[in-house]
Amino acid sequence: MVYKSIAKPVLFRMDPEKAHHLTVHGLEFASKVPGLPSCIQAVWGLRKAAELQMNLWNLTFRSPVGLAAGLDKNGVAVAGFSQMGFGFMEVGTVTPKAQSGNDKPRLFRLPEDDALINRMGFNNLGAQAMADSLAKLKGTPIPVAVNIGKNKVTPNEHAEDDYRSCIRTLYSHGDFFVVNISSPNTPDLRNLQHGNDLQRLLDAVVGEMNAQHQVHGGASKPVLVKIAPDLTDIELQSTISVIEASGVSGIIISNTTLSRDGLSHPNRDQAGGLSGRPLTALSTELISRVYAMTGGKLPIIGSGGIFTAQDAYDKIKAGASLVEIYTALIYEGPGILKKLNEGLLALLKKDGYTHISQAIGADHRP
Repeated sequence: MVYKSIAKPVLFRMDPEKAHHLTVHGLEFASKVPGLPSCIQAVWGLRKAAELQMNLWNLTFRSPVGLAAGLDKNGVAVAGFSQMGFGFMEVGTVTPKAQSGNDKPRLFRLPEDDALINRMGFNNLGAQAMADSLAKLKGTPIPVAVNIGKNKVTPNEHAEDDYRSCIRTLYSHGDFFVVNISSPNTPDLRNLQHGNDLQRLLDAVVGEMNAQHQVHGGASKPVLVKIAPDLTDIELQSTISVIEASGVSGIIISNTTLSRDGLSHPNRDQAGGLSGRPLTALSTELISRVYAMTGGKLPIIGSGGIFTAQDAYDKIKAGASLVEIYTALIYEGPGILKKLNEGLLALLKKDGYTHISQAIGADHRP
């Protein structure tokens, strides 16, 4: 209520990217003020619900609803976000070296469509700066995933060097890792989703994760691959085949889309990746297809157009073990987390389930 009546009108009168930075750095500041993190938790935090707690990859998720990559690009506001009621969060996308990203303006709202278009281009301070930020944390109450990418100037034939570098720098600071090869805003990046390029990249990533595990010890850390929603049927089959054989731990479905079907706002003509409600059905359908292709053996995090508990539940029944939001947080505010989680509890009860895991892939069962 406070967000929609006070904060949102102010933020939506600002340039979208300035509002983005104000939010992230405001939360970073708030997390350092004694007592404020507790206030954030009191206002927006969740009550513990055993029915929603997930255990996956030797990690405990207090809720299946997480924060997608792209909001906290440098890992500076983890302490604040982790008090809001998320079950997990991604930071990044981070690249080995700092880069400014694409020219501004590069972030656009489409309010009538409950959507955003961005062409940010992996703007971030670099892997070492993120490592420094995460090192300051004294642990987090939720798992933190590090979303990694390549620098724009790195040619695809050397892309694996960038992903390896990110893993080496950040391995001890992340609970799991996400390989981003599906952003439409870095030239030729999506070509890494296919054939020999994908196989070579994932071999390098898995090899580096194993090497870092040997160095640091402890439990091995999962690594997931984030794919685009715009793959053709043939591309999808090939991509999933390589991913299955690679030894990675899971898939995130999906990144933003290049489609502009059904949009009404004038900003629909802007270049970049589209997120929000227009992705709801597209990503859910893709989750269902990949779950069927993999026999449900490769865990999926569902992302794209989640605004209601039913949206999240549909993705879970289609085959997602966890889900994550981004655009809905911008439009609805942090209060959406309680709505999603309380709504999921109600939907589980309605279907006679006692735990969220029982709903995973339910649409595929007779």
